[in-house]
Amino acid sequence: MSHTSGIRQAQKQKTRRALLDAALVLLEEQSLSSLGLREVTRAVGVAPTAFYRHFRSTADLGAALVEEALGSLHPMIGATLSVPGDSEERIARAVELISRHVEAHPAHVRFVARERHGGVAPVREAIRRELARFAEEVRTELAGQPESAGWSGDDLLMLAQLYVDQMLVTASLFLESREAAEPERERERVTRLATRQMRLIALGRRHWLDG
Repeated sequence: MSHTSGIRQAQKQKTRRALLDAALVLLEEQSLSSLGLREVTRAVGVAPTAFYRHFRSTADLGAALVEEALGSLHPMIGATLSVPGDSEERIARAVELISRHVEAHPAHVRFVARERHGGVAPVREAIRRELARFAEEVRTELAGQPESAGWSGDDLLMLAQLYVDQMLVTASLFLESREAAEPERERERVTRLATRQMRLIALGRRHWLDG
């Protein structure tokens, strides 16, 4: 690669990054279905035609944001599952990790929470695929734990989906707590609620095979 082409490629990546960042900021106040590409390009300071050098449509941009947003979520899910100790310690650590993730990536959490059931079908499908992939990875992790002895693959996948869904719900609640009148008190309430909900899942897991 020549020096000139290297500079052009770096500039192209810089513009793409700027478009994604601008869209993420704009999406804090609106849904993807209402976002116009002219809004995004105006925020970046480039011509609307420049948008098409990076994305085919706002839906394509949204799919790229899904990959980025859930990419930031992926390490949190892995860290939550790998927490050592008994169930109570795992639950407390999991809730803490989710809270920290929301503090570090609030725009990503807001985007996924809003668009998971939003009006842009390709983006909903991209989120569905990524969450299904997460669930499969969680199932693999759960299968290696002693508590999963005797569980079928289908039941482990069901449990994995429960954990992934619960993490997303908890992340959304922590996000909402940031905007509450008393954010610290609301954050404590969400922590207690999330702990009880995850404890209920853990209790069901322990007794799933009793019958």
